[in-house]
Amino acid sequence: MTTTPVGMRCPECATEKTRVRSGPAATSQVGGYPATIALIAINVVVFLAEMATGSGGLSSTSSDLISDFGLRGAQVADGETYRLVTSGFLHAGFMHIAFNMIALYFLGRVLEPSIGTVRFLMVYFASLLAGSFGAVLLSDNLALTVGASGAVFGLFAATFIIAYGRGLGHVANEIGLIIGINLLLTFTISGISIGGHLGGLIGGGLCGILVIAGERGYLGSNARLLEYGGMIAIAAVSVFAAISAAEPVPGLHFAVLNLPFL
Repeated sequence: MTTTPVGMRCPECATEKTRVRSGPAATSQVGGYPATIALIAINVVVFLAEMATGSGGLSSTSSDLISDFGLRGAQVADGETYRLVTSGFLHAGFMHIAFNMIALYFLGRVLEPSIGTVRFLMVYFASLLAGSFGAVLLSDNLALTVGASGAVFGLFAATFIIAYGRGLGHVANEIGLIIGINLLLTFTISGISIGGHLGGLIGGGLCGILVIAGERGYLGSNARLLEYGGMIAIAAVSVFAAISAAEPVPGLHFAVLNLPFL
């Protein structure tokens, strides 16, 4: 895991002077990425709940939360569409959540301050839902998938495109390398949701394109509203496409866990 550099500023902020602070206040500036901290906290709390309702230890695969809220295409087709969202806050073990939350932290502290909390959250959830669609589309209809990786891959893609669009080639090159390494791992390690990762990457990439299009004036005077509308559309299309791709299996009892990591 490589850390990403801080300082991907928006064009409007690039001309402003930065006030340098010292002392205790300089060490407590978490206000720049509150959504990132909140998302990490939610994921950690949910993981602790998984362990508490499982068989003990750092593995959570035996938790009822996994079977009740993980993503399985057959159950989405049966009307349990909430799984498209809830699966993104579940993890199959300590290393699984640790890698995802470390990546979320380093991406969030770069991206959230540079595009704002509202847009950051919209990118996150549009990517999460696009990842869920990818998982439903490319995974076995009975496979159970969990993890925040779809959303994290979306943040990687959005950060890459926004950095490139703002002329920050050094940031884009580093993010691009990390994306390449993660894609290599996605296709070479068993048990990883290929559809979830690719879906999140595409969803986040589209969100990044919307942000850059707005900043360059391609979306007109109502750029921010069109950006929001586009991201909502990406999320909505992902949900409807996932429901359409899912196939019901009447009368089947879901007892065996099959956990691709998302």
